[in-house]
Amino acid sequence: VCLLSMAANVLEEDSMEQDIESPVTIHQPKLPKQAREDLPKNISKECAKRRIQRYVRKDGKCNVHHGNVRETYRYLTDIFTTLVDLKWRFNLLIFVMVYTVTWLFFGMIWWLIAYMRGDMDHIGDSTWTPCVSNLNGFVSAFLFSIETETTIGYGYRVITDKCPEGIILLLVQSVLGSIVNAFMVGCMFVKISQPKKRAETLVFSTNAVISMRDGKLCLMFRVGDLRNSHIVEASIRAKLIKSKQTKEGEFIPLNQTDINVGYYTGDDRLFLVSPLIISHEINQQSPFWEISKAQLPKEELEIVVILEGMVEATGMTCQARSSYITSEILWGYRFTPVLTLEDGFYEVDYNSFHETYETNTPVYSAKELAEMASRAELPLTWSVSSKLDQHAELETEEEEKNQEDQNERNGDVANLENESKV
Repeated sequence: VCLLSMAANVLEEDSMEQDIESPVTIHQPKLPKQAREDLPKNISKECAKRRIQRYVRKDGKCNVHHGNVRETYRYLTDIFTTLVDLKWRFNLLIFVMVYTVTWLFFGMIWWLIAYMRGDMDHIGDSTWTPCVSNLNGFVSAFLFSIETETTIGYGYRVITDKCPEGIILLLVQSVLGSIVNAFMVGCMFVKISQPKKRAETLVFSTNAVISMRDGKLCLMFRVGDLRNSHIVEASIRAKLIKSKQTKEGEFIPLNQTDINVGYYTGDDRLFLVSPLIISHEINQQSPFWEISKAQLPKEELEIVVILEGMVEATGMTCQARSSYITSEILWGYRFTPVLTLEDGFYEVDYNSFHETYETNTPVYSAKELAEMASRAELPLTWSVSSKLDQHAELETEEEEKNQEDQNERNGDVANLENESKV
């Protein structure tokens, strides 16, 4: 709407420059999408406000949908992972259907064997040896299939030794039943023991802040663990998601850049017993090196933070994610302390976990602050030209001194020659 109104204003200005008596009426054109995107975006404050699409949502789920996947057969090659990734309702449905279908399938085969052998025609005949004793219909064959595959064995229906095809079918069903049990029970066990729910008790602060720490401008956010059981070998990572255009003109959408949160110093390895503030020093290697307070709201970027570790109870790897867009990065704020010392223990107040308070912070970028600091350390009269002039004067004085010494030596030599002639 902002872009269309801007285009209308431009057309109105052009029409005002024309003759008022001109009968030509200029209609507002229907701009294509590409033309609308190419129009200037800094016309007004309303037009400048652009909604940033998240790459990772606040709950940690990636906001990416895979479309036009033609090689769907690859999901079948990894059927175990496919079943584990399914939702619970589909997983339970498949679990019930697999067992029901196998019982019905083998029950049908048991019934066909009894029917082809003629066991159905000799029900109650004590002189006839059936393949399966007390099997008198499809329902009893289905029950026998369940007893065989689940190894229940009530003892009422039993296979006889006069049926070789039944013995072979018994072996096949026993082996396949064990495979189905191992596959489905294993799938359900992995599904139940997934550490996704454990990751929900790992919390990130709602906002990230930028303020001074130890004389340096830092980007900070807070993480915490709500459970008493700790995350073992916890580590933190951060990524900057921002579109980029290379020097050759290649456009890279959603380019990922590492944000150093203590990788070289080991600060990224966390002992997450109480909430911790993760700090990123904005230096020359930081992607925020040239970003100031005024420039920050204009940036279209997203910070993705990833917390990983092993669950102490199960030993499985757990990962929690969150993200911060530019509107969630507060310049000139710090986090409110949440840890207090009580009688014999430390207490964490999670009511203040997301709270911040304002603090005195320069509005300049880290690059500008570094330049100001370097100029403050130098003498006021120092400059490159004066330094060069000083070197030139020193060289001139040395040359004059050398010339005087040479003249004195030449004069001494001349005097010696005159004395020798006399």
